[in-house]
Amino acid sequence: VQLQASGGGLVQAGASLRLSCTASERTFSNYAVGWFRQAPGKEREFVAAIRESNGATRYLDSVKGRFTITRDRAKNTVYLDMSSLKPEDTALYYCAARAYWTVKYYSPIEWHLWGQGTLVTVSS
Repeated sequence: VQLQASGGGLVQAGASLRLSCTASERTFSNYAVGWFRQAPGKEREFVAAIRESNGATRYLDSVKGRFTITRDRAKNTVYLDMSSLKPEDTALYYCAARAYWTVKYYSPIEWHLWGQGTLVTVSS
């Protein structure tokens, strides 16, 4: 399975963006999917994830209420809707996938498949 992340851009603080993660195979609907981000000089951090089985979601505390992860199985795509963006949200955003959910969903090393990243820049 190959992942393609898209939707990043340059926006002002308070704006919204939708990131998309599209997979090359239909079996993507059976994968757990996560979004991570990495700012310059910082480690890659967990942002959000959605389970393959029941669609349950998890979020980084600082994005709760602002970001929403959803899945469209018909389009083989997982979205990250981001609103009320802040300058500290600026980062390269990656989508990741794995065949089964892990309790360590917040750890990048637990995810087996990665997309190429899409840049989100939020100006103040």
